[in-house]
Amino acid sequence: MASSRIAVGIDVGTYQVRVVIAREAKDRGSPFPKIIGTGLAESKGLRHGYIVNVDDVARAIRAAALQAEGIAGVRIRQAFLSVGGIGIDETRGKGETVIARADAEVTDLDMEKAIDASRTSVIGKLVNRRILHTIPLSFTVDGVEVLGRPQGMKGTKLAVETLFITCLQQHVDDLIEAVESADIAVSDTMASPLAGSIVTLTNAEKKAGCVLANIGAETVSIVVFDNGIPVSLKVFRIGSMDITKDIALGLRISLDEAEQLKLGAITNAPYSKKKLDDILAARLTDIFELIDGHLKKLGKDKLLPAGIVLTGGGSGSGPIKEIAESSLKLHSKIASLNVNVDAKIKDSSWAVAYGLTIWGLTGDNSVRPAGPEVMRDIKHSLSGFFRQFLP
Repeated sequence: MASSRIAVGIDVGTYQVRVVIAREAKDRGSPFPKIIGTGLAESKGLRHGYIVNVDDVARAIRAAALQAEGIAGVRIRQAFLSVGGIGIDETRGKGETVIARADAEVTDLDMEKAIDASRTSVIGKLVNRRILHTIPLSFTVDGVEVLGRPQGMKGTKLAVETLFITCLQQHVDDLIEAVESADIAVSDTMASPLAGSIVTLTNAEKKAGCVLANIGAETVSIVVFDNGIPVSLKVFRIGSMDITKDIALGLRISLDEAEQLKLGAITNAPYSKKKLDDILAARLTDIFELIDGHLKKLGKDKLLPAGIVLTGGGSGSGPIKEIAESSLKLHSKIASLNVNVDAKIKDSSWAVAYGLTIWGLTGDNSVRPAGPEVMRDIKHSLSGFFRQFLP
């Protein structure tokens, strides 16, 4: 009998590196691979999610990997890697192609040509950037929107609007170099917000429409879903550490004490509760105003029935749920992990690393060489996990 496959996810955050080793479930019908090892190490050498010292990052990755290897009893040789930080962004492109077949029927090749044309249309905007993901948002045949899949329809011209998730070229290269320096080959990369969404959002929430907001230490990243498709991804240069600093300055206390107050770990503190609440509310309101502004640009403000789902280390900050609802006029909730009851992880801070293992075991997980070749070309972007977003 063939042994179960294993996948490794590595999430390199500004303050912590997380490694998850998971084994394919014995029951192929189970959506969750079994977690057999986890590793956690303090990050060094990063700022706002990008690398300033490759050697320091490599040491942190190696420390977390060794911890996970010791628990799982396996050697990590390759892994799926998340890419996050302020370098993540999005752009949209449109492309079209003449339907090739003599009988005018749309084929997969026509779809690839249209998507390739949309990619060509945005190349000029991508100086020093690399496309991480290519997600078709909508197709039209002869100007009429396709409801469903375009394959098999007939016409003369196929057009597409495509969402491209991009990142700074240098950041990805540095991140891959750091992982390789820890003697681990990179199988593939995924934007952190998308990896996290795999285990924090249900299919029902994605179809109805929602926004997943990861409140990190130095950044807030959001991914917006509508009709099951990620329609936008954005990262803001603000995070929960800003809240901690505000508390430390406002109450004239140490950063450690301010962090504990932010998370509600200190009770009966000799400080005005009203003043603390005002400090928390002011910074959290700033965060949700940024999110609301982005939703307005998309035309999605107040129009996401499944609301906002909060995750990340900062999601436990004071009355964050109530402030989110007040600011966005949407239902809000703190994310819970959709995992097996016997999983070794208990909170959503592990969502990205665990999501990567699910992607690795259910998507196209053929090993590609690390370095520039690791990134998917237009054909690879249509395989694996992202095939679900095609009509």
